[in-house]
Amino acid sequence: MNNYERLSLTRLQEAAHSSGWSKTVHLLETVISTQEEAKRLAEDGAPEGTAVLAEEQTGGRGRMGRKWHSPSGKGIWMSVVLRPQLPLLTTPQLTLLAGVAVCTAVRQATGVQAGIKWPNDLLAGGRKICGILLESSLSEGELNYCIAGIGISVNLVSEDYPDYIQGVGTSLRIERGGEPVDRSALAGVVLAELESLYALYLEQGFQPVRERWEAMSVTLGRQVAFHTPQGRNEGTAVGLDGQGGLLLRDSAGEIINVCSGEIELI
Repeated sequence: MNNYERLSLTRLQEAAHSSGWSKTVHLLETVISTQEEAKRLAEDGAPEGTAVLAEEQTGGRGRMGRKWHSPSGKGIWMSVVLRPQLPLLTTPQLTLLAGVAVCTAVRQATGVQAGIKWPNDLLAGGRKICGILLESSLSEGELNYCIAGIGISVNLVSEDYPDYIQGVGTSLRIERGGEPVDRSALAGVVLAELESLYALYLEQGFQPVRERWEAMSVTLGRQVAFHTPQGRNEGTAVGLDGQGGLLLRDSAGEIINVCSGEIELI
């Protein structure tokens, strides 16, 4: 195997520079899901910033319970423990924060000009390269901890994708014309960016995250479709609200706030 095919804790920590979070990384071979491994560590008292990375997931998942394709040695399949002392209603902001951190890291480390599709996908060339899943644990109605799951398709080639992803997903390697990416170095930059932006968020609130998200968005200014209990609706994405919901302007000029769910870029 060449040095791009195996995760290396040494290269990860070198790329993360002074990131404290890179000092609590667990590198695993094959797991069902890094989310479940990180939850287990969190329940055992693992400190904030503890990260779990695996070479392969056999049961990786995205939002809405969808399966996440996680072949061995090809991507960054990672989950990070967060312990924010914040109200539960602020947790959607953490999904957007993770998206900004990962997008920043991808651009910096690989040169691929990824963009963010609300709420949790990174796209390149209109196709998905990364998904983010934030799951929270509650104790007596209070936020106990969050697990930020990050799945980045790094070195997959077109033959690695099953039929149901063909034409929908892409990888950093594909977007770089076949040039592979050092996954360990990229993971280190992701952790460093995540730690830095999270500290800024705890200090200054959501506004700095919101501004960066809007600057990296591939959603704003686009016509999007979304689903409500009343059926399908459309609008133009115009910004984020203070909690991280997507603001849309409908055909009548009214502003609609989409707090959760899926959108489709038209």
